[in-house]
Amino acid sequence: MSTFDEYFSAHREMFAHYNDLAGRLSDEQMAVQSLCPDWDVRGVITHAVGAEYWLTGWAPSDTAPPPFERMAEFAARVEGSSRSEFARVVAETTASRLDDLTAMGPAALERPSFTPVGISSYGRFLQVRVFDMWVHARDIAIPLGESLDDSGFPAENSLQEVDDSIGYIVGKKIGLPDQMSIAFRIRGAVDRDILVRVDGRASRVFELDDPDVEVFADVSTFVMLAAGRIDPQLQIDASKIAWSGDAHWGETAARNLAYTR
Repeated sequence: MSTFDEYFSAHREMFAHYNDLAGRLSDEQMAVQSLCPDWDVRGVITHAVGAEYWLTGWAPSDTAPPPFERMAEFAARVEGSSRSEFARVVAETTASRLDDLTAMGPAALERPSFTPVGISSYGRFLQVRVFDMWVHARDIAIPLGESLDDSGFPAENSLQEVDDSIGYIVGKKIGLPDQMSIAFRIRGAVDRDILVRVDGRASRVFELDDPDVEVFADVSTFVMLAAGRIDPQLQIDASKIAWSGDAHWGETAARNLAYTR
């Protein structure tokens, strides 16, 4: 299980990245279409940081949901603002959120809480937030042609978010048949084997001697495909995702990882 210090450091790292984007990108770059169909680059920053705005001041709870309506308040606050004002509000918001997390401390991780994936713990909420910010950073970087560091806890956390849903992905999205197995070999900045066997239902396993299919990808390609952000065909053509073993199910897996949008 991840620690409070890991989540806090990941938030601090991701906030620094968004602060940097807000401060250095030109108006032309801010207007570039992101990988999210509804938003340009500035819209993605507004969304990612706006979520931290409405979370600030909310105590983890399984009875009182976060004040989602404050997202509209944040969007209105930055709408039409100059680049310098936008950067100031982004930096102010991320600093406030770090203060908020500091005040909560490690005990907050175990508190029952609303999360985007149902009632769970506040630690689970923080896992989703790091995943969301990590993916959105690539929603921006890929169209702008910028490179990002895919190592470290934020990448491991984002891969874990996909890993937690791998049974659903394999069983429902890929549709791997009963009694077959698949190994996802994540290599590069993050190394992990995600092993799944279908025995009535698709389930994560910890040992798999002879998988029917092996799929190979780096962490960014794998997570961004799972998030439905990038075109599988382009990744196949660029050899960013490949497979061995059963060719049909290898290709089917590569093309059908998307489980969220």
